[in-house]
Amino acid sequence: MQTLMKNLVWVVVGIFGAACLGGIALNRGETINAFWFIAAAAGIYAVAYRLYAGWIVATVLSADPTRATPALRLNDGRDYVPTHRWITFGHHFAAIAGAGPLVGPVLAAQFGYLPGTLWLLVGSVLGGCVQDMVILWGSTRRDGRTLGQMARDELGPVAGAAALVGTLLIMVLIVAVLGLVVVNAMKHSPWGTFTVAMTIPIAILVGIYMRVLRPGRVLEGSLIGLVLLLAATVGGGWVAESPTLAPLFDYDGPALALAVIGYGFVAAILPVWLLLAPRDYISTFIKLGAILLLAFAVIILRPDMHMPAVTRFVDGTGPVVAGHIYPFLFITIACGAVSGFHALISSGTTPKLIASEADLRLVGYGSMVMESFVGIMALIAACVLDPGVYFAINSAPGVVGATPEQAVATISSWGFPVTVETMTALAKEMGETTLMHRTGGAPSLAVGMAHIFAGAFGQGLIALWYHFAIMFEALFILTAVDAGTRVGRFMLQDLLGNIYRPLGNTGSYVSTVICSALFVGAWGYFLYVGVIDPNGGINILWPLFGISNQMLAAIALAIATTILVKQGKLRFAWVTGLPMAFLAVTTTVAAWQKLFSADPRVGFIAGADTMAAKLEAGTLSAAQAAAAPQLIFNQRLDAGLTVFFILVLWVTIIEMVRISLRHTQGKSVPPLSEAPYVAMDQLTPRMAGED
Repeated sequence: MQTLMKNLVWVVVGIFGAACLGGIALNRGETINAFWFIAAAAGIYAVAYRLYAGWIVATVLSADPTRATPALRLNDGRDYVPTHRWITFGHHFAAIAGAGPLVGPVLAAQFGYLPGTLWLLVGSVLGGCVQDMVILWGSTRRDGRTLGQMARDELGPVAGAAALVGTLLIMVLIVAVLGLVVVNAMKHSPWGTFTVAMTIPIAILVGIYMRVLRPGRVLEGSLIGLVLLLAATVGGGWVAESPTLAPLFDYDGPALALAVIGYGFVAAILPVWLLLAPRDYISTFIKLGAILLLAFAVIILRPDMHMPAVTRFVDGTGPVVAGHIYPFLFITIACGAVSGFHALISSGTTPKLIASEADLRLVGYGSMVMESFVGIMALIAACVLDPGVYFAINSAPGVVGATPEQAVATISSWGFPVTVETMTALAKEMGETTLMHRTGGAPSLAVGMAHIFAGAFGQGLIALWYHFAIMFEALFILTAVDAGTRVGRFMLQDLLGNIYRPLGNTGSYVSTVICSALFVGAWGYFLYVGVIDPNGGINILWPLFGISNQMLAAIALAIATTILVKQGKLRFAWVTGLPMAFLAVTTTVAAWQKLFSADPRVGFIAGADTMAAKLEAGTLSAAQAAAAPQLIFNQRLDAGLTVFFILVLWVTIIEMVRISLRHTQGKSVPPLSEAPYVAMDQLTPRMAGED
């Protein structure tokens, strides 16, 4: 009877979530309340976590709580540390939650609210959450090995080498895009720049406090950090109004890009406890707190979604992200639905912390569910804005016109009326000088969040809410910039260590400085070129980021599929094989279009050739002509990287198919690299985080 009642409850929850989603999908001709998006997401996530993820853990993965994890068997108090499940959950979420779930859904809002909502929900529960959990399981069963090492062990040296080099280049693009989002959020914003800049000394102070001044006083350090962050947000308003201080924090894009590049280098070589760890720890509170507060405000306010369900820009003429809704919706919304970057975390630090295989569902599947919810909230914040305002903020001057008058005329001609007076008043309301052409997604997201917060908690503080949202976004992103730079440095040291052994010594300060400088220089190049791009940079870099990130996810799912087949679970290979196939086809189509489309806003080669022709004809302005050679080279470089990523993806998939067929035919294949079984009851050390 009790089992029947439990099943009945889950049936009711599933019906509720499906009904809410159906209402969103079928609604036409009138506005729809944002509350239904939260209700639909909650219902779908709950059923997927309880039933689908539970079935995968129990049946497909055969997770065994009696099996000792590498954190228990290899406990060294430094890298391998058995940690309480909720602390591990917090670490994993902080590591995977970067700019992607915030920016991707905002950029994809140009297609309307419906396509993004469907992909965020369906893509996450069937693809992204599955990838994160299965890779975490695979790495935990293999002593916490990295994705590249797992590829080498399970697929052989060819696929392993391709995955290692491909992953390193993908990390370069990921960090460059994250940096571009930060730069566009702070450009000519003294308030935002001051607040973000203050997060660095605050994190260092908290790190020193918890390690040197008051060791072990985590709660005290956390409270100090939170109070100082809020004070920096308020203080930014005073700085912005000061004729003396405001110019000290008012910078253009190139200057901010150099500052972010310098920060990335310093963060990569500082001790992890001094900046990276305290920033991640504090940001977890801000991330979860702000998203839950935003959801609470939506439930109270119940704002209408002003963006149409589907816009005219599904045809590929969008001003924010160029390209048709298929395949570009699926690479624009990357991290909120499926993210290959997560596979690096699931095979990086997290498997070295898992204390029991019973925690795999919470940490792997649950963290990705939370990130998908962040994406839903970001989509809501973008779509409650008036569409004309949304496009005025997110459209680059090279697309809609350089002057405010040209921009609003172009946007109004699309059927989304907006005026210069509206944008001027909005900027003043937010404490900014202008919000026109603030590409990258972060500024429009902050405006949407500020309107929701102000509507629920008080209009008088709307400028403060806006800059709180900017600080919240910057914390999301900078944690990924410094963590990504550090991980990229480790990967580069591994690679260069095969050529010259001393460079592979992660304990060497000389090696650390050299490899940090090389890696920062690589992503710094793409960041700087994106900043000087007259089309906003994000139009070029984000699709390439999405393509490479989704290709990495397909590679990770191919490795997971190989492991399942070699374990004799061919009948369950569809669990990872189907999302792998969808991502492989979709990203290949996207890559093909980015290479060979005749539209210069879509195709890398067409864009380079068009700009080269304008440069030769002398039709560019002096500033555009100065930047043109670098932009032309960068577009052609992007084309070369795209070809390389396609080759890495299909080499991995072909090797997966070949090895799977050989295994089913009883022929020799690389053996499973799974560590031998050791009973949990033989190892019972105290877990980190327990009293």
